Order: sequence, then C-alpha cells, then structure tokens
Amino acid sequence: MFSKACSTLAGAAVLLLGTSACVSVQLADPAKMSSRSIPVLEEDGFRFRDLDRNGALTAYEDWRLPPAERAADLVSRMTLEEKIGQLVVANAFNNAPYGQPATGYASEMLEGLMRGPHILHFNSSLAIAPADLARANNAVQEIAEQGRLGIPVVFATDPRHHQAATIGAGVAAGGFSTWPEPTGLAALNDEAVSRQFAETVRRDLRATGISMLLGPQLDLATEPRWPRNNGTLGEDVERAVPLASILVEGLQGSADGVGPTGVATVVKHFAGYSAGKDGWDGHNRYGRFAAIDEDEFKVHLRPFEAAFEKHPSSVMPAYTIAEGLTVDGVPVEPVGAAYSKVLMEDLLRGKYGFDGVILSDWAVTNDCGDICRNGFPEGEYPTFEGISMAWGVEDLSHPERFALAMNHGVDQFGGVMDTSPLREAVDAGLISQERIDQAVGRVLTRTFALGLFEAPFVDPDEPSARSGTAADHAAGTLAQARAIVRLEDDDTVPTLRPGMKVFVYGMDAKAAEDRGLIAVDDPAEAQVALIRLKAPFEQLHPGYFFGSKQHEGSLAFPADDEGLQLLASLPRPLPAVVDVYLDRPAILSPLTDRSNLLLANFGASDAALLSVLGGEVESEGRLPFELPRSMAAVRAQRPGTPADSEAPLYPLGFARPL
Repeated sequence: MFSKACSTLAGAAVLLLGTSACVSVQLADPAKMSSRSIPVLEEDGFRFRDLDRNGALTAYEDWRLPPAERAADLVSRMTLEEKIGQLVVANAFNNAPYGQPATGYASEMLEGLMRGPHILHFNSSLAIAPADLARANNAVQEIAEQGRLGIPVVFATDPRHHQAATIGAGVAAGGFSTWPEPTGLAALNDEAVSRQFAETVRRDLRATGISMLLGPQLDLATEPRWPRNNGTLGEDVERAVPLASILVEGLQGSADGVGPTGVATVVKHFAGYSAGKDGWDGHNRYGRFAAIDEDEFKVHLRPFEAAFEKHPSSVMPAYTIAEGLTVDGVPVEPVGAAYSKVLMEDLLRGKYGFDGVILSDWAVTNDCGDICRNGFPEGEYPTFEGISMAWGVEDLSHPERFALAMNHGVDQFGGVMDTSPLREAVDAGLISQERIDQAVGRVLTRTFALGLFEAPFVDPDEPSARSGTAADHAAGTLAQARAIVRLEDDDTVPTLRPGMKVFVYGMDAKAAEDRGLIAVDDPAEAQVALIRLKAPFEQLHPGYFFGSKQHEGSLAFPADDEGLQLLASLPRPLPAVVDVYLDRPAILSPLTDRSNLLLANFGASDAALLSVLGGEVESEGRLPFELPRSMAAVRAQRPGTPADSEAPLYPLGFARPL
C-alpha cells in the first residue's frame, strides 16, 4: 500500500512519524467523504468522520495515518464478537428466490447479520442496473453506519464483465459492458486491451459500491475437461504471466497495492486447482483431488509470482487436495489448500512473504454430510443444502476446521453465515487471541486502504453516467471480435453485406437483420449459412449442486448433436461459417469437412461475430489452449502439464493465417 521511498505520490501525503521515519501514505480524497448519520469533525483545517461518535479525533478516524496503524488502533477497541465478524464473508442474499430476478438485497437478513454476529463483508450476486446497484449498496451501508464503531461494509463480487455467468464463478453483467472471457484476453494477448478491461472493471465496481473482486483467476488451463477453464488466462504461461500482472495493477489502480480508487483483488486459486484429476472440479467431492507434480506445480505458480510483484490485497487458496505433491521436497498434506501448512504457512506466507489477507474459498469449513458425500437422491433437484468443500478434513469438528485453517495462515472465510463455530474455537483455546487480532488487523488494513471509512457511500448518478456507457459496450464488443480465432478458411465465404440472405442457427436472427442482412428459414434460399455452436459437454453428476450446473465430461460432439446434424445437412455449395464458443477446449474434427470458415470464440456476442464477418473488424486471436484430436489423447495427457496431448488438432497458439 505504501511506497518505501519518501517521495510524494498523487493523492498522498508525506508524514514524519517520530523523528525520522518517513512514510508515503495513500489518503482518501476528502472531497469524497460521505456520511449519513455519523458526525463530521474538523481539526487542523481537515475534516474527519467521527466514527465512534465521541466528539474527538480517535486515531483510527484519522485518514492521515497509515492504514495499518489505523487498523491496529481499531482492533484495540473492538470486542471479540466484533473481531470475529470481520473474519467471514457472508452471501448477500437477494430479495427473490434463487434463479428469479431480484430488485435488491434481502435487507432484513443482512441487517440481522450486521447487528447480531457483526458481519460486515458480503459477496453480492445482485445483477441490476448500475445506478440501482449503487442505491442497494448504499442502503446496506446506512445500516452499517449505525454500528458502535462506524465500520463500513465491504462488498465483494465474482466477475461481472463477461457474457458467461455461472454460480460460484461469475455474475450476470447487469448494465455493465461485456468483454471476452479471460481466455479471450489471453487469445487476443493485447496488453493495452487487458489494461483497459481492468480499468473499466475497477471504475464500474467502485462507482456502484463494490470494492473487492474475487479474482483474477490465475489458474492455468492445463486440464481440458476442467469446467472452469473459461475463467483462466489459458494454458500458455508466457502469456498468462504478463496478463496477471496487468490485471492486478489495473484492478487495484496501482503497482504498489490497492488504494481508495481501486478494487481489492483476491488472486485465485493458490495453486494447482485447475489440474483436476480426470477433469473434475473441486466444488464437488468427487472432484476433490488435483493431479500435479512438483515440476508442474512450479509452472502453475508463475502467474501468482507475477501478481505478487503488484501486491494483491488478498489470495484465495484452492479447494483441491494436491495428491502426492511435494514442495521443495516436503510432502503436501492430503487436505484442501486452505488447511495445508506447507502451502499456506511455508510457501505463501514464508517463501513468498505474503502478508495480505488469505481468504478461503466458499464453504470450506462446512460439515460434509451425506448430501455432500453422495449427492441428492435420484430424482431430487439439488439445492444449496449440504454444500461443503472441507476436503481432507471432513472428520474434524466445525470449530476444529476454523482453527486448523487460521493457524496455518487463513485470515477470512468465504460463504460463512454463522460465526458461532469460530467463536467456539477461540473459547476452546484452539485459536489464540493474538492470531485473531493479527487476522482482523490484516482485514481492516485492506478496508482502510480502500478508503471506505471515509467514503462508504457512492453517488447513484455516477454509474448512470459512467458505467456501461456506449463507449464501454463498444470497447468490449470490439475486444470480443478481435479475440476470435480463425481455425479454417477456404476463402469461399463472401464478406457479409446489407441485403445478403443468410441462414442462421444458434444466432438471434434480429442481430443479422439489424445489420441489413435478410434472415431466411430455408438454407436453399441463403447465400451464406451462419452456424453458432458451443463446446460439447456432459452432466454426469446431476445429484450434486455444482455438478448439475457445470460443463464436464467428454469434449467430443455426440453423433446426434443437433448443430452437427444441421451442418451436415446444408446443401452444397452453400458457404458455411461455423463459430464455436469454447468455454473448454473441444474436439472439432467433425466440423472441419463442412466448415468453409471455422472460428473459435471466447465469449463473443452475435454483433461481435458479425462485425468480423462484415469485414469491419479483423479476428486476431490465437488459441489460448490447444484443441485435442481425440478423447483418447485427452485421457492420456497430464492434468497439470500445459499443451501435452498427442498430435493436437490445433496446437496452442494456433491461428489460420489471413
């Protein structure tokens, strides 16, 4: 957060501490100071919020002091219950049932969590217009402002600026601009675009009252069957390393850590999560193991090492048990990463010297009962009931899990709605008061650095004017189009011009008509066929909540796939454009014979694709992961090794020359 030099930074003041200690301190912008019910003090010509309402300037209220110093003062004034409340991130449930449109938060539930167990960190999945999101977040901050010490709420979110939205991985964009998935940023590999994307996300989130991003996701996409590949920067570590650095700096607004205009990043998932054994995901008990050796692990660490140079505020450990892994010759315990002394204490805290917040992934401390272990009975629709990712520590008690993770370095726990087991662990002597104070100090240092103690409220008019603008949407759509990868092209597909007749499948006909094209129902009447497909998948575990929603299993198109059959039925010589959305790699062999132009996208709208086909934008992407030739090759490759399938159909970095 602070420069070690004594130079004055923009928005900073140089203070003399004692006689000679010179520290550059990042300050909140006094012009942005906002209060509803908390009085404002004036001292030495400056304004301060009287957070404890004692009529005098208390040290933690003084924005001229370093965040760590303010945090230490505040910790000394807190009760144990208030401290424990800082150590969890609860889910900010919406005011509508899961899957239904919401207009705001379940405010009574959030108020109960704030006033009872003093929880003040919430993960938001509310996807509404930016101005309405700002109002909803302000309403929660008004409740927090009534607290004894005036501690503000920190709102977190999964990524929101992409087309894909999967529970546990991403939130619908609402009114924000949509950009290619992170794999698309890697496909384009344009550092200026990645920086523009990060700055857009930072601006949008802070304008709406969100100050922490559960990302960027720095896993390498080395296991093609893994359901979360679309959230990664691909499997080419040489591309992922500079992009990881750019994203952390751009999101936080500084190369020296997060400040009052930045978003606190939670780089994830440390480390090797993507090397899921047999391609399964660690949200599910059947996917709790990663298959990765020490040499592979060193490669997976490199994007995190690049991120650490930019001082991310937080790190999220992986869910998985790294089966058989050793680090510097020391065996890693057969537990999820949050519980591992080798990974958390020795590697992350020790070797890398990370002193920010370690935030666990969601539900790692929950009890793992029959539903967690075996899924819901056949015929029952999976719900949130029974969710746990306590891999390797299932037989510990609830308080023992909190204690084990905290004593190895975890400071904060995701998805916790009940703090009583954590309190039990403290009362039983399983966690020391000193360790609690250390963790709370780290968490509050982050909150002070974000400037939230001075400016918890946002102006709803600001996101209306600055978020999701026409320019933002145009920039996102342009990036989507440029990231498209050209796999095959026999030069027979004409450039699309207004008045041309097109047959479309998997595309909104209105998108074509908006560009002056004529959408026809009969391919025999068309001049070009536009076929949009998605990477194939199976849902092999319908009894598990996440397994029922994730794309897993085979990467091969089944013979009875509707899009495949339609493509084969197109009359020749009708030129066929086939565009495939690759949330995971796919085996595209069946498409090559009938595709005159074969494209791969990583989150591209119909408008983005049509801008390429209309000759307005050049597709510049190169594959961010290899596309295997067969499932036999997929099964034979190593989950933790990049680009190692035998004779891939399209290798890593491939693009057909124009």
